[in-house]
Amino acid sequence: MKHVMNVAPGAAVAALAALSIVATAAGVDTPPSRREAQLMRQKIDAITAHGERTGAPARRTIVTDREVNAYFVFEGKEQLPVGVVTPSVTILGTGRLAGKAVVDLDAVRRAKNPTSLLDPMNYLRGRLPVSATGVLKTSKGVGHFELESTQINGIPIPKLLLQEILSYYSRTPEKPAGLSLDDPFELPAGIREIQVQRGQAIIVQ
Repeated sequence: MKHVMNVAPGAAVAALAALSIVATAAGVDTPPSRREAQLMRQKIDAITAHGERTGAPARRTIVTDREVNAYFVFEGKEQLPVGVVTPSVTILGTGRLAGKAVVDLDAVRRAKNPTSLLDPMNYLRGRLPVSATGVLKTSKGVGHFELESTQINGIPIPKLLLQEILSYYSRTPEKPAGLSLDDPFELPAGIREIQVQRGQAIIVQ
């Protein structure tokens, strides 16, 4: 289960990645439930198990944005990078996703080498909501996220600034520079394609 969730955030906000980015499902006011979180966990376990089976028949799994967001609330907090809280995703349809999370920008700024006073990161302080919208394209086990827009605290920011945040929060010993918004990524657990529809995604293995 951890393997799927560690890669999928990169898919969703790289596609959600280390941004792993709080919104509720579009047009729905009721909060996510623990039952929805449990259902998402069961689906993750089933997706992971199917991906480990050699020669397994094709399988489709439908997940909703409510289930994903409930998982973040009740099950997935320990899998988020320190400094990223209250993440969620809204599945807009026709491949489009929107994500949001509250991010500790002080940590990102402190990790940078000294730069010009004109660097916008110098003026971003504390924990602020970071949001992004884009299109997730997947085929033959590979995904790519095309960023459309991004904001910090409701103010539009350039792609380069989001890349700095993503790079910092997606760093690993194997990838010290973190993830790149422009790089394609391998889908986990033998997933061949993710079909993004309004409010839900169909995971094809």
